[in-house]
Amino acid sequence: MKPQEVVQYFGTNPQTGISEASVSALREMHGFNEFSVPPKPSMLRKFIETIYESPLNLLLLGSAAISAIMGNIDDAVSITIAILIVLTVGFVQERRSEQSLEALNRLVPHHCHLLRDSQQRTVLANNLLPGDIVSFTVGDRIPADVRLLTAVDLDLDESSLTGEGEVVRKKTEACPPGVPLGERSSMAFMGTLVRNGRGEGIVVSIGEETEFGAIFVTMQEIEEKRTPLQTSMDELGAKLSTLSFGIIGVICLFGVLQSRSWLEMFTIGVSLAVAAIPEGLPIVTTVTLALGVLRMAKRNAIVKKLPSVEALGCVSVICCDKTGTLTKNEQTVTEIYVVDDLVKLDPPPPADRRTAALLKTAQVGAICNNARRNEEGITVGQSTDVALINVLEVLELGPQKTDWTVIEERPFSSDAKSMAVSGTHASDSRQIYYIKGAIEAILPRCKSYYVSDESTPPLETLTRSIIAAKAETVASRGLRVVAMAYGFGSVKTVEADANLVFAGFQAMMDPPRKGVSDAIASLQEGGVQVVMITGDAVETAMAIGKQLGLLVPAGCLTGKDLDQMDDRMLRERVMGISVFARTTPKHKMRIVGALQSRGAVVGMTGDGVNDAPALKFADIGVAMGSGTDVAKEAADVILVDDNFATILAAVEEGKTIFHNIQHFLAFQLSTAVSALVLISLSTMFGLSNPLNAMQILFINILMDGPPSQSLGVDPADRAVMRKPPRAKNAPIIDYRVIFRVCFSAFIMVFLSLVVYFNILSDGRMSRRDQTMTFTCFVFLDLASAIQNRGLGCSITQNKMLLTTVSTSFFVQLGLIYLPFMQPIFQTEALGFRDLFTLLVLGAIALGMHEGRRRYERQKEKEGAWERVESLA
Repeated sequence: MKPQEVVQYFGTNPQTGISEASVSALREMHGFNEFSVPPKPSMLRKFIETIYESPLNLLLLGSAAISAIMGNIDDAVSITIAILIVLTVGFVQERRSEQSLEALNRLVPHHCHLLRDSQQRTVLANNLLPGDIVSFTVGDRIPADVRLLTAVDLDLDESSLTGEGEVVRKKTEACPPGVPLGERSSMAFMGTLVRNGRGEGIVVSIGEETEFGAIFVTMQEIEEKRTPLQTSMDELGAKLSTLSFGIIGVICLFGVLQSRSWLEMFTIGVSLAVAAIPEGLPIVTTVTLALGVLRMAKRNAIVKKLPSVEALGCVSVICCDKTGTLTKNEQTVTEIYVVDDLVKLDPPPPADRRTAALLKTAQVGAICNNARRNEEGITVGQSTDVALINVLEVLELGPQKTDWTVIEERPFSSDAKSMAVSGTHASDSRQIYYIKGAIEAILPRCKSYYVSDESTPPLETLTRSIIAAKAETVASRGLRVVAMAYGFGSVKTVEADANLVFAGFQAMMDPPRKGVSDAIASLQEGGVQVVMITGDAVETAMAIGKQLGLLVPAGCLTGKDLDQMDDRMLRERVMGISVFARTTPKHKMRIVGALQSRGAVVGMTGDGVNDAPALKFADIGVAMGSGTDVAKEAADVILVDDNFATILAAVEEGKTIFHNIQHFLAFQLSTAVSALVLISLSTMFGLSNPLNAMQILFINILMDGPPSQSLGVDPADRAVMRKPPRAKNAPIIDYRVIFRVCFSAFIMVFLSLVVYFNILSDGRMSRRDQTMTFTCFVFLDLASAIQNRGLGCSITQNKMLLTTVSTSFFVQLGLIYLPFMQPIFQTEALGFRDLFTLLVLGAIALGMHEGRRRYERQKEKEGAWERVESLA
C-alpha cells in the first residue's frame, strides 16, 4: 500500500498522530504491545514430572513399594536411592532450559519515540497502538512493525529476523505484493536495529500480530519433543513391566497347580520380578549421558538436556542456516578484477601480480569508504566498507587516508547505486573524485581504464563488453561485485561524473567458515545429509552450496516454490534437495516437518530469531554461541566456538554413547536374565534358592554398576562412525544385543548350575554352598563385563573397565573373608581349592566370550547384522 493509503486505513494523521481520546478504544481492540509468556511450572512440579515421564522410573518405584510392603526394607531403600540419584542428576542438568520465550521479549525495546496529539514524547514501547506515529534513529530498535513514511539514508540490521547479515536500505515506496520478508523495503520490523540514518512511520502491527509475534506464537505451539533414546528407554521400561507382571502371574499359577499357597507364590513371584529388573540401569544411563555432556563441553558444545547428546548420533539430516553458521557472517573480498586480469586473494597474490591497476582499485575502495577503526583497533562500519578496508592488509598496503582531505561526499543511494567522495591528496592539489557502486552504474560513465599513472587507454566497446561479461560471470557465482573508478573535479560536477577512469571491481562474499566443507564431507560419508536453508538469493545459495560440497544436482527450491506446494508434494521432493533459498521461519519449519515425515531424525542449526521455531521444532536444535539469546534458549545444543565442525564431534559422541549404552545394556540384562532363570528353576523344582534377595540387589546395583559405567566410556570406534545413523524407531535392544544377552546368560546359568548341583550333592544348601554359588555368579558376571566392551576396543584401551572390574573382584573377596560382611550377605570364607575352582570357571567364561567376539567381528564384516535387522 502507498503511504497515504496506510494513513487513511488507520485513520491517523502523520503530523499529529492519534489522539489520546481514541487510545482507550484502540487498547480495548488491540491490547498491549507485548508477548504473554506463560508462567513456568514450579521446581517441585518439574521434579515430579521427571518421575512419571519415564516408565522405567515408575516400574522401579512400584518395585520399591512392593518390596517395602512385603518387609524387604533393604531392597526398597536401595531402589529408592537409585531412583533419586537418577532424577536429581537429570533434573539439575536440564533445569536451565526453556527460556526462549522470555528471550524474545528482551529484543523488544523498553522505550520508543512517539507522536500523539501533536506532541513528541518518549513512552514505554508496550503502550504502542496501531496507527501511532513513531520515529527512530541510529542505535534504536524498532518497537513494532512499522510502515515507513520517511526514510533518510535508513539502513536496518534485520539479521535477528531474517538471518542475513547485510544491512538493508529502506525506502518509502510501496513494494509489490507477495515479496519475501527480507525484500519488504518499505517496512521496519519489530526488534530490528537501525544502523544508519533515521526514519518515521506508522505502526501497523503490535505484539503477537508482528513478524516477531508470529515467531513467538509458533514457538508456543511447538510441543516438547522426546529423543529417540528416551523413546527406546520408554519401550524398554514397558517391556520390562510386562515381563514382571508375566513372571508374577506364571509363578502364581505354577504354585497353585502344585497346591502351594497363593501368598507364598506371590512373594516368590515379586522377588523374581525384582530380580528381572536391572535396578542400576537408569543410574548408569544417566551418568553415561552426563559424562558425554562433560566431554562435549570440553569440545566447545554445551548440551542442555542429557538425552540430546545421544540423539545427535542418530541424526540423519542436518538443516543449516547459511549466514553465521556455514559462513562467517562478514563480507570478504575474495578476488579483484582489473582489465584482462582476475586476481584471487586467498592466498595473497605474489608481488608480480600486484599491478598498479590492482593497487589503484584497492585504494579507491579504501578512500571511498566510511568504515573506521574503534578504540580496540577493530574496523567497524557497514560490512561492504569493512571488507574493502580489510583488503589493504591482504595486499600489504598501509592506510590510504593519511594524506587525504575530504571536501565533499555523496552518500550511497539505491537510485544512483553508488557512493562518491571528492577531495585532495597532500601530494597533488587537484581535486580528485572517487566512486564505487554497481557495475551497471559505474561502467557506462567511464571513458578510459587505468593501467598505471602514466597509462589510461580509452575504454573501447569491446573492452567494455569484456568487463561487463566478466562481472556477470563473477556475480553468477554468488559474489557481490563493487566497481571502482575515479575522475577529477567535484562530486557535483557533471563533467567529472561522465569522464571517469575505470580502475577495476572487487568481488566479495560471505565466505564459508574454516573446516566446514571437511566436516560436511565427513558427515556425508557417515550417512548424514546436510541441507542449507537461507534467506539469500538463489545464485548466492547455490554458489555457497557448491563451495561447501553440498549435493546440489537437483537444484534449489525457494520460499515461493514452497508456497506453491502442498505438504504431500513437499514430502515427495524434500529428500532430494540440499539447498533452499529465500526462506522464512515458517518455510524452515515446513522443511523440517517434511523431512521428519519421511522418517528422518532432523538436526537444525541456526543463530537468529528467525531460526528459533525450527530449532525448537527439530529433533535436535543446535545454536551458535554468538547467536541471539532466543536461538540459544530454543536449542538443545550450543556451539560455543561457532564452529560447524564441532557438530561432527557431537555426532561422533552421540553414536559412541548409543553403542556404549547397548554394551552395558547387554551386560546388565544378561545379569538380570541369569539371576531370573536361576531362581525360577530352583523355585519350579522346589530347590533352595542359589541367591538370596540381598545378594541379587548387591549384584544388580553395586557389583554391576561400576563395570557398567566403565562400558559407558568405551573409546570411539571408527567402524561405528562409518555406519549410517540408526532409524528413529530402531529399538535399543536389537538382534546383536539379544544375541549377546542370550550368550552371556547361557554361560552364567550353565556354569552356575554346574557349581550349584555339585555342592548340592548332599541335598541341602549350607552357607558355604550359597557362598560358592554367589561368588561363581559374580566371577562369571565380571567376565561378561570385560567381554561386552566394544568389538574394536582392546582390554587396555578402557582403563576404567580394568579398574572397576578389579575393584569389584576384591570387593567380592571382602564379602567372603571379612567377618563383619559375612552376616549381611550370608557368606563364609572359602578354602583355596574352592576359590581356585571358581577362578578357573571364570577363565573358561572369558575364553567362551572371546570366541563370541570373534564371531561377531566376522558377522559385522559380512554385514550380517544389518541384513537381519532389515528383514525384521
